[in-house]
Amino acid sequence: MRSSESKIVSRQKLKSLVAEHKKRGQKVVFANGCFDILHVGHVRYLEAARQIGDILIAAVNSDASVGSLKGPGRPILDESARASLVAALRAVDYVVIFSEQTVAPLLRDLLPDIHAKGTDYSADTVPERSIARDLGIQVAIVGDPKNHSTRALLSSLRKAPHG
Repeated sequence: MRSSESKIVSRQKLKSLVAEHKKRGQKVVFANGCFDILHVGHVRYLEAARQIGDILIAAVNSDASVGSLKGPGRPILDESARASLVAALRAVDYVVIFSEQTVAPLLRDLLPDIHAKGTDYSADTVPERSIARDLGIQVAIVGDPKNHSTRALLSSLRKAPHG
């Protein structure tokens, strides 16, 4: 079994790995997120994404992109820690850190077969839906209902009595 750290790869390395997997006829699924304070919703999303293909890539937002997307005080965990936690999940084959606001450039570079998004999206609200369509990448909505969020978890932690 590969170590979780060996699953974290550069964009360039990942590009060649994806090409190899596709050459072997394997279906490559791409999922992404901030994954700040990993919770059950993240795990279920990634496990569901893995079930629709042979190889799962999880793209993790960089610290700078999480800060601009989520606001002050975020991320809680740095990108290296978040990538390590995601890589430790059995469902995940590769992890890549990205700094763009959307994964459109990664979709262009990697050309996965499927772009998996969580149930907080619909087919009409996926930010990369048009680029995915143009590249022939299927979009799939996967995971359990959006009953979990890092924001809600942080809020409940802040309200909990200390001691």
